[in-house]
Amino acid sequence: MSGPADRVDSFAADADTSGEGTGAPAGAAGGPQDGKAAPPDIGVIGMLRWAWRQLTTMRVALMLLLLLALAAVPGSLFPQRIQDPSQVAQYIQENGAVGEWLDRLQLFDVYSSIWFSAIYILLMVSLIGCILPRTKVHWQAMRARPPKAPRRLSRMPAYRELELNGDRESVLDAAERILKRRGYRVDRRGDHLAAERGYLRETGNIIFHVALLGIVIAVALGSLFGWSGQRILVEEESFSNSLVSYDYFEPGAYFDPDRLQDFRFRLDEFHASFDTVAEGNQFGQPREFTALVTTTEDGQERQQIMRVNEPVRMDGANVYLVGNGYAPVMTVRDGSGEVVFSGAVTFLPQDGVYTSRGVIKVPDSSPEQLGFVGILLPTVSQDPETGELVSTFADLVNPYMVLSAYAGDLGLDSGIPQSVYSLDPENMRELQDPQTGEPLTLQLREGETAQLPEDLGSVTYEGTRRYVALDIRHDPVQGVTLVFSVLAFLGLTASLFVPRRRAWIRVASDSSKEPDDAVRVEVAALARGDDPRLRPEVSRLVVELQSAVPK
Repeated sequence: MSGPADRVDSFAADADTSGEGTGAPAGAAGGPQDGKAAPPDIGVIGMLRWAWRQLTTMRVALMLLLLLALAAVPGSLFPQRIQDPSQVAQYIQENGAVGEWLDRLQLFDVYSSIWFSAIYILLMVSLIGCILPRTKVHWQAMRARPPKAPRRLSRMPAYRELELNGDRESVLDAAERILKRRGYRVDRRGDHLAAERGYLRETGNIIFHVALLGIVIAVALGSLFGWSGQRILVEEESFSNSLVSYDYFEPGAYFDPDRLQDFRFRLDEFHASFDTVAEGNQFGQPREFTALVTTTEDGQERQQIMRVNEPVRMDGANVYLVGNGYAPVMTVRDGSGEVVFSGAVTFLPQDGVYTSRGVIKVPDSSPEQLGFVGILLPTVSQDPETGELVSTFADLVNPYMVLSAYAGDLGLDSGIPQSVYSLDPENMRELQDPQTGEPLTLQLREGETAQLPEDLGSVTYEGTRRYVALDIRHDPVQGVTLVFSVLAFLGLTASLFVPRRRAWIRVASDSSKEPDDAVRVEVAALARGDDPRLRPEVSRLVVELQSAVPK
């Protein structure tokens, strides 16, 4: 990328024409001060022109690209609301004022923040300002004649001289055929040939920047007209693509809910495999996550397999597998023996062995509402040093549930939204063990039931299902983005590997020589930038000339 002043067909840097850094002559407005000339007063218009030149230079464009990359870093350091709003809420709650300030700075919404968008727009403007004038100059250079040979070709970095039999015209005819065969654009100028090749290098450079601009615009259009949502789905549960079915939904600025795609799917099974053979740090590491789903699209059902980075595609939307965990199936009865809660509860993994934490809220129990905070240990074991119960493996080998129980007011009727993964104990009391007076701790294996004190009922750990965290996205310009990405790769490849060269072949004239005498031929070449293959190119031209001209 460069400014309008750049000459594409020039092999040397042009003089600075921006006027930057030039001082006023003595006696100009302001006069000299302390022996230094005062800078000229360029006014508002001049300042705007200077700013535009700076914005459309390669230096500023590269700075914006680097700044955009740096601006995206917080998106990987902090949880993003578009991906996991519950994790963002938990982060803010755990970090207090720091979390609130981070939220004000939009660090949980990096890619839709004002400062990220500003860099994005400036980069797009800079690309446009680079591409348009550069394309015009390149088009003019492609139509222009190759420059004539310098007076002294021997000063070129690659130069050879030889003698060939024949007259000037026959040698130049043979040389012209050779140059054209090697991809040069040739112009005959009296006693020499001027040739040039490698315009594809600059063409590829322009294609790369146009494609980069296309990617920027396509991503922007995708965010305007596309949508994304997240949903946690437990085994044997179904999902229908409607707004009320999402745990979190992020529409584009011009999203039309009436055009939401109509599809459904059911999570039949989820399989996770963990390493049981490796030793050390590799033991227990995940090896494969596979979800078997039944999709329904246009009235047709079919089974598909979803893996990490292998989404299921339905009606232009992609369903990605981004997480998984355990959902214990719990049953709670109140003091009268009535079932007041029954179902699978999503527990969030806390470590690499899937020690999971979750909350069970029972607002319909009587005489008091009940709440439970649970820890699920997929493979329970006792720590030999501390004696605490821990999980030693991520798979469900020996599942064990540890619960703390609360009674009182859950606060669900206050109108203040609550996270399903946390319990507010402000208006609740923790139940006590009637024998020891200590806080009650319930320990259950699958199929076991524990009675609650004060005749509040019982809780049963029925079993454990798996769940998956899904990211569902629809990008109407995804195909366009792919096309521009391929063009950017091809353009960059051409700009890096296609050499830009000029060559001259001059046949010296000597009126004293007979037509059959040998003529002196000069072959020289010049490359734009460093080209280690320039000298071999001249040698190859010499060899082909010697073969083409009869001895």
